[in-house]
Amino acid sequence: MPVPARGFSLLHSRLGRVPGLGGSAAALAGAPGAAGRTFRGFRSSGARHDAIIISGTEMAKQIQKEIQQGVASWISLGNRRPHLSIIVVGENPASHTYVRKKVRAASAVGIHSEIILKPKDVSQEELLDITDQLNMDPRVSGVLVQLPLPDHVDERTVCNGIAPEKDVDGFHVINVGRLCLDQHSLIPATASAVWEIIKRTGIETFGKNVVVAGRSKNVGMPIAMLLHTDGEHERPGGDATVTIAHRYTPKEQLKIHTQLADIIIVAAGIPKLITSDMIKEGAAVIDVGINYIHDPVTEKTKLVGDVDFEAVKKKAGFLTPVPGGVGPMTVAMLLKNTLLAAKKVIY
Repeated sequence: MPVPARGFSLLHSRLGRVPGLGGSAAALAGAPGAAGRTFRGFRSSGARHDAIIISGTEMAKQIQKEIQQGVASWISLGNRRPHLSIIVVGENPASHTYVRKKVRAASAVGIHSEIILKPKDVSQEELLDITDQLNMDPRVSGVLVQLPLPDHVDERTVCNGIAPEKDVDGFHVINVGRLCLDQHSLIPATASAVWEIIKRTGIETFGKNVVVAGRSKNVGMPIAMLLHTDGEHERPGGDATVTIAHRYTPKEQLKIHTQLADIIIVAAGIPKLITSDMIKEGAAVIDVGINYIHDPVTEKTKLVGDVDFEAVKKKAGFLTPVPGGVGPMTVAMLLKNTLLAAKKVIY
């Protein structure tokens, strides 16, 4: 049962106004109640139903409408149209697929974009020269380097070569540091997507137990920071109690933690890592996993997440699908960061 995009309600009114897009957070979420019930995060007593399937695709469409309106308003005031520069290295098919999605989505909301394609043997020095040029170019609002990069290039060095105010991926050390200090920053798009899904669906985080399976610096860590930090700080957090698991967490220990969790966010890259026996009744499960597996039925490659979707949906309260969950929301939040960068709301 997908949640309609206009049926989302924000968790706390204290989130206030959303910088850079205009209007209140509640207005951005759409009018509550359109889905026929107000979601507080966990299912009430009564007959057992399958989980509410959260459509990231529909939610992303709503956010993109908000961004489109924000772009039009910004330009109507005589400002330059937002511009996103994407640096792509090599011929990785997955990278090129992701970049095409970003370019199409940017065009749909009125953001100019360009792809700067370099061969896989490009030097780190040349990439840093490119980021320097883009940093100084006044027409460029946001810059990102599509990851992964070849082994001879240090990703951290290149990401830090992008000016913090144009770092729409949120990977620069300054943006990461400000995020950890509960200050406004450009937040990594996947982490921001998860947080936005939780807020717009009305899933309660205050005082709840959360498990984040995955500790990557681009996904797991920023998700944990957003959820556990103080809701009254400059950049409000979720006030949850967060446990971080990773590849060396024994499966039996992971199960102990997840069975206690009100919210499970899994970004480990392991198909069917989370099974129905590992969650409690009514838990919210956010699947960030991206795995390509062989489908024995169709004999084709199939995209799946980290959750045993069919089994878990019979027990969870909320569940995101793969595809169609966190993925489209990640693209939407990248576009939001680009608009924020263009408007210089944070820096």
